[in-house]
Amino acid sequence: MSIRELTAGGLFAALVAVGAFIKITLPTEPIPMHFTLQWFFVLLAGLLLNKRLAGASVGVYLLIGLTGVPIFASGGGLSYLLRPSFGYLLGFALAAYIMAWMCEEAGRIRFWKLLFISIAGLLVYYGIGMLYFFVVCHFLIFQEVTWKILLVNCFLLTAGPDFALCVAAVGVAAKLRGVVRDSLYG
Repeated sequence: MSIRELTAGGLFAALVAVGAFIKITLPTEPIPMHFTLQWFFVLLAGLLLNKRLAGASVGVYLLIGLTGVPIFASGGGLSYLLRPSFGYLLGFALAAYIMAWMCEEAGRIRFWKLLFISIAGLLVYYGIGMLYFFVVCHFLIFQEVTWKILLVNCFLLTAGPDFALCVAAVGVAAKLRGVVRDSLYG
């Protein structure tokens, strides 16, 4: 990786961390959920960077948080792996990688194509998050969670605002994509 790529990757890792502190806590049962601005910065990483750098920047964020630095919405450390909501953080990394890959494969990209790519990332992020939530609740902490609770608490409450973040990030990415790509890869 070049110095520019390392700098951009570090910047996006830091932006995702900052986004964790801009949050609204939703008092859902059995586990409170957080709506944060992390997704906005993950979207920008996926839409502006190449797949290797997008996935790595979010991966670095996850590794720093798992080492104990409190940069997740509710702290940090290895114990975070046992939190049902950790799957959403894993979903961030895969979503960033997949969105960047889709951008690389798409050729010429306009607003609507970026919006489609961001929605695909949203589905990956929620899919992994909800699956992890269900598995951890049922098999690790033995907290009963029905599919109805999972759908309402883990998707419907935050998917609308996260879609709005998709639209906002696509608007920003559509303006910055050429400049960022030329600066990093041109």
